[in-house]
Amino acid sequence: MADSGGDLDLEAFRVEARTWLAENFPASLKGAGAGAGELEGHAAVGDLALWRKRIGEKGWATPTWPKAYGAGGLSVQAARVLQQEMDKAGAFNPLTFGMGITMIGPTILDYGTEAQKAKHLPPIIKGEVRWCVGYSEPGAGSDLASLQMKCEDAGDHWLINGQKIWTSGAQYSDWCGALVRTDTSKKHEGISFLLVDMHQPGVETRPIKLIAGASPFCETFFTNATAPKDAMLGELNKGWTVGKRLLQHERASQTGAGGGGGPRQAPLQDVAKRYVGADEKGRIADSDLRSRVARHLMDSKAHGLTIARAMAEAKGNAGPSNAASVLKNSATSVAQTRSELTLEIMGHQGLGWEGDSFTEEEVGAVRGWLFGKAMSIYGGSAEIQNNIISKRILDLPDTTQST
Repeated sequence: MADSGGDLDLEAFRVEARTWLAENFPASLKGAGAGAGELEGHAAVGDLALWRKRIGEKGWATPTWPKAYGAGGLSVQAARVLQQEMDKAGAFNPLTFGMGITMIGPTILDYGTEAQKAKHLPPIIKGEVRWCVGYSEPGAGSDLASLQMKCEDAGDHWLINGQKIWTSGAQYSDWCGALVRTDTSKKHEGISFLLVDMHQPGVETRPIKLIAGASPFCETFFTNATAPKDAMLGELNKGWTVGKRLLQHERASQTGAGGGGGPRQAPLQDVAKRYVGADEKGRIADSDLRSRVARHLMDSKAHGLTIARAMAEAKGNAGPSNAASVLKNSATSVAQTRSELTLEIMGHQGLGWEGDSFTEEEVGAVRGWLFGKAMSIYGGSAEIQNNIISKRILDLPDTTQST
């Protein structure tokens, strides 16, 4: 393919992408969506496994990552064309929920040595490994910088002891990107970022069952676990900066800015018309509900546009941005509002947990509503994000200080 910078080349690439998708995307998966099985350890089988293999080998699950590591090496414009053609074909990115692609990989691209990139990026790009992220601890959740998991210099390796909690997908993961305490005399400046092999005797995971029925989170214990000296991502005691950058990538992926697939949801207005009915003009029959759905759709669109602007402004800037706090709270509000409106729209059918009286969509709606309550907490609570916004963006005084 020629350089995809000009219109003619982009159109040539569009034909190439359309042809490749027609030949390689299994028709049985059309419109299915990627789902979130990655966090629940669901192994891909059949056509899904075949699709994961094909798109991974092509490098198009990570279209804009460097071609040197097996990724697509596409321009942003060409990646947008690829996504457009995938949408037309009913295709999706089957690796989009993996933390390797959404969080760890981009952070290794930002801060990794060439040796770290060569080791870790190719298997991430091909979907051959699973990653988890070790951040929160029992005494360090919203105030993450209070973490205490100790990492000591043992000469030719690092020695790790401590506990993480709410470690998503840890029981299925091959690797963990963990924030560790390498200097106890300082808070933020005593934290480092370590790449830890999960397949060793010193690592134990214990799944936590949630009210929604799944167990995507774990308690994770490290007892004399080890990592080689070259497993540190970024500089010693500079892991707080690396960790904030990873959270920026996480929040971008949570809001769909990563450009991947996902479980496809019917437009909320269509759901409302099915359950509540439509008037003679084809609008949602209940005028109050109609106005609230319209307000939600506007908020969702504004959020998406803000994400796109923030990503464009962050292009080429490896440092973390405080805008991530704004976007985290905005994403939480949009997602939780949709869930609450969906249950209201479904009425008593939105109260189903199991049984033949409820459709799969209805059961999924109530479980999703329950799971979505955690959005206000994970990745930094809404209250902590508001504190960051007030101090670092609005430059408001710290009201906790005595006057």
